[in-house]
Amino acid sequence: MQQKKILFHIDELNKWDLLLKDVSISINFYRDIDFHIYVLATSEAVKFYNSKDISYTHLDFMEYLANNNVEFAAGKEDMDYYDIDLKNLVQFVQVVPSGSLELVNRQKEGYTYLKAW
Repeated sequence: MQQKKILFHIDELNKWDLLLKDVSISINFYRDIDFHIYVLATSEAVKFYNSKDISYTHLDFMEYLANNNVEFAAGKEDMDYYDIDLKNLVQFVQVVPSGSLELVNRQKEGYTYLKAW
């Protein structure tokens, strides 16, 4: 069976709790097959990745997800816009040059796009 690939896109800070719940549900649903989940934060949602502001509860849960085939990423241009220093970034979050281009590239790679709502 081909790997199931899901791209969750979030661009609003207040949608993180719902997004993390949806990612958790997806992990449980796909646990018996090969899957990969990619969470891309753009716009103001990148603020959530600031290690100085994130709650321990969220951080622990995100680490659990990261250890279960979930990859977290942020657009560099958005991090620059919101003055988030890379040294304050949650350690398992990768930075991509452009969130918009990353969305396009991941969809070309076969990821199913889901927007946090």
